[in-house]
Amino acid sequence: MSGKLYGVGVGPGDPELLTLKALRLIREADVIAVPGNDPIDSVAYKIVKGAYPELDEKEIMAVPMPMTKDKDTLKKAHEEGTSMIGSVLEQGRNVVFLTLGDPTVYSTYIYVHKRICGLGYETEIVSGIPSFCAVAARLNMSLVEKAEPLHVIPASYQIEEALKLPGTKVLMKAGKKMKEVKDRIKEQGADGVMIENCQMPDEKIYRSVEEIPENAGYYSLIIVKEN
Repeated sequence: MSGKLYGVGVGPGDPELLTLKALRLIREADVIAVPGNDPIDSVAYKIVKGAYPELDEKEIMAVPMPMTKDKDTLKKAHEEGTSMIGSVLEQGRNVVFLTLGDPTVYSTYIYVHKRICGLGYETEIVSGIPSFCAVAARLNMSLVEKAEPLHVIPASYQIEEALKLPGTKVLMKAGKKMKEVKDRIKEQGADGVMIENCQMPDEKIYRSVEEIPENAGYYSLIIVKEN
């Protein structure tokens, strides 16, 4: 009998925001899969380690996930990750794949998940607290109220039209395009707030677009509220 793959969201950064279900599955897992070349360097690994110090006693599998938009490179990485995990499942062992935030929101895990599903293995996605909910809570504000819509936008792509949408805009993964993102927000006559590394030891809060540095890190999230 084959094993089962669990895609487990570990939340945004604070180990105390790891869900009870996630912690139980991690404890019960035969193998813990961690995105990246070195599990110890993984943010997801560090989050779980904070809530479950015995993590090092588990069998850990590093699954390389390159940070690139090159389709061929990504396809190769996803296929190799699928093969690695599939070989463990074939042994009848269960795998928990750790992923930041929630596995259904811009997660690298989901590409492996779909391939594993396609091969006929049993899978389950376990929700984690999304980063944009954690950022709003950390800033002591709501995301949306009454009939306001919420838009979650990958900010490393074109965002001009998205910023014109009504309601609250969540801009994720701006990366190297932070200057362009700031310029587009100001062109719309809007303002926003941002947290870099939310709920992590090196967290930084910026309460206006003007304050946001152009070299902000990858784990930066901007909330733009409708005027």
